[in-house]
Amino acid sequence: MTSTAVAEPVQHATHESDFAKLDELRRRLNETLRGKAEVVENVLVCLLARGHLLLEDKPGLGKTTLAKALADGVGGQFARVQCTPDLLPSDVTGFNIFNQKSHEFEFREGPVFADVLLADEINRATPRTQSALLEAMAERQVTYDGIRYSLSPQFFVIATQNPIDQHGTYPLPEAQLDRFAMKLSIGYPDRSHELHMLGAAIGDVSKADEQGLAPVFSEQELAQMQREVAAVTVAESVRDYIVRLGEATRSHRLIELGLSPRGLLTLQRAAQAKAFLDHREFVTPDDIQEVARPVLSVRLGVEGDEPTSIIKEILEKVSVPTE
Repeated sequence: MTSTAVAEPVQHATHESDFAKLDELRRRLNETLRGKAEVVENVLVCLLARGHLLLEDKPGLGKTTLAKALADGVGGQFARVQCTPDLLPSDVTGFNIFNQKSHEFEFREGPVFADVLLADEINRATPRTQSALLEAMAERQVTYDGIRYSLSPQFFVIATQNPIDQHGTYPLPEAQLDRFAMKLSIGYPDRSHELHMLGAAIGDVSKADEQGLAPVFSEQELAQMQREVAAVTVAESVRDYIVRLGEATRSHRLIELGLSPRGLLTLQRAAQAKAFLDHREFVTPDDIQEVARPVLSVRLGVEGDEPTSIIKEILEKVSVPTE
């Protein structure tokens, strides 16, 4: 990294006990997903930035397990939707049902009315059902039969998907991809961690896995930290750096869809969350660079493979502010 900004300890309105709870959640996630500390750190960034998280990788690498561990730690009401081709939009958002006693239709809430929604294998649902999540993710509300229903202020979608070349998948449209703050890929663990996993599984019939662990945060504590993340200072020179990165994506010859204004806001909020995790009240260019890949990879229209090399090229090309 090339930033020269100096990080100094600062006083947050958040108590040290709250940062200790963040450390506890980090520990839990690292226990769940051994050897993937960078993935875990980005998951926490996404949570604090009030974004939605897309986990993309091959089956069996721990996507659903990680999502469930995060949901347990966050607390609140948890719901899970197993996406299949026969899943209907109303199965996600809810539907009207006729009450025989009152002789009126009543709205039956769907799983999006939970605090944390795990949409497992989202790209196995049809495009019509995928789009049912669009308004919920963007506006935290559902409109059914002309009536708007508000969702939880902490509504958080953790979606998993298999690679597009897997049988029976439907690519997510760009409009929905842009509603996710980050896309993360877990990848295979190394040999030592796979050996540890096999050893730990022998004779393990833990009820904790069935019942879930106690939440780390209350909803109020999480909301307070998210408000503090939004207040982290972003200097004008750093904001200019974000804009120049966006412009570079729009002019790149291999990028079909560059970073949108919503994408710029998401990149800034993710950098604020990264600074907050480092106990700082200001964003540095290093924060921008560290969250750039997961934020940009979900929303850059690039032909072929994941645009990791293109993102690296852009980060190296755009000059970094030094003050």
